[in-house]
Amino acid sequence: MTIRFENGIVATLGKDNRVLWNGTVITDEERIAAVGDAAEMAERFPDAEVVDCSGKIVLPGFICTHHHFYSTMARGMAPPGEPASNFTEILERLWWKLDMALSEEDITLSAKIPLIECIRNGTTTIIDHHASPSHRDGSLDLIEEAVREAGLRASLCYEVSDRNIPGGGIAENERFIKKIGKGDGQVAAMMGLHASFTVSDETVETCVGIARDAGVGCHIHVAEDLADREDSIAKFGEPTVKRLDGLGVTGERSIFVHCIHIDESEMDVLADTKTIAVHNPESNMNNAVGVTKVLKLLEKGVLVGLGTDGMSSDMLSQMRCAYLLHRLDNRDPRVAFMEAPHLLLQNNAEICERQFGIRLGEIAEGRPADLAIIDYQPPTPLDETNFLGHLIFGLVDATVDTTVCMGKILMMGKKILSLDEERIAARSRELAPKMWQHL
Repeated sequence: MTIRFENGIVATLGKDNRVLWNGTVITDEERIAAVGDAAEMAERFPDAEVVDCSGKIVLPGFICTHHHFYSTMARGMAPPGEPASNFTEILERLWWKLDMALSEEDITLSAKIPLIECIRNGTTTIIDHHASPSHRDGSLDLIEEAVREAGLRASLCYEVSDRNIPGGGIAENERFIKKIGKGDGQVAAMMGLHASFTVSDETVETCVGIARDAGVGCHIHVAEDLADREDSIAKFGEPTVKRLDGLGVTGERSIFVHCIHIDESEMDVLADTKTIAVHNPESNMNNAVGVTKVLKLLEKGVLVGLGTDGMSSDMLSQMRCAYLLHRLDNRDPRVAFMEAPHLLLQNNAEICERQFGIRLGEIAEGRPADLAIIDYQPPTPLDETNFLGHLIFGLVDATVDTTVCMGKILMMGKKILSLDEERIAARSRELAPKMWQHL
């Protein structure tokens, strides 16, 4: 089906962003067929189905490069026992109890709910990191089914850990990687690991071997808390990044999440190996673990992306959080105005190209038809020269009206079309208290 998304303000993004007033985007099945002036596009594609984008800005769909779907059902839950006073206690008292308590239906629901929230926020591509030790086998299939039903793109993995059984999750990851193969542009696979302090050398080496043979990267939390760094030095005589590099985890397809407690020599390793780092500002602030030195990583040439770590599915809010956080952390109001949007709009697209083999994040002929169409009436002039000012201070508070992925309209007029939100939320409300009782 050919669709004319017409009469909007089209921001193409990409390396040479263009802002087109009274612009139109033509999609033909899964690809963008043309972009240009509304009148010209109407003449060229008179038979296309029309979606009026008046009063809206049309952007490429947003990308989240680190999410935890499974964390959804913790929302509103009071963790058992005394409040956690540090990151290790947060894991032990909340997340490791929650992931152990997940049933098969919990896994499906806890994927569908954030997928609905992704659609609501114009987030069309997600790289997820899953854990459900009581229901490992087949868990990635359940999430894949939810992703396909939602109509979004996702790269999936299971976080391998030795904390329950040695190498827990290796078989599920290997099975799913073989199943997905090179992927179909919608679902991809990675080798997941939890973190350095929960995996032995033997477990890591097994995971790296599988990943290398399959041509995929590893997705692992790295030095999120100082405890991870201290554990690596105490047990292996070197800090986290160097330990993982020595075991072969680094590489251009691998994602090192957080990278807060690393030194400059470790940053150099990431740069030299072309390993991806992903920043999760809201989660880091929530867990009080510290601030990733994003500006220094970028200066060294590390490809740094932006994720949510399960905190939300709203990438614009993460972007502005990063903008504000790094101004404060550096005590410098001259920084992060360019860098924070760059993580979201440019780097996340480059990261996904390494994972899916397709170039997202740009409205251009031949590119994938992934769009976020947002209600926005600019109160001041808007063009290429001041787009970022509107992004940070205007669009961050605007509402997504229509979301398109692979040419399919998943939400229009703020109504989700691909999933039954009311039914899914009602069932989740029914099951969540039962799951909480098992913690």
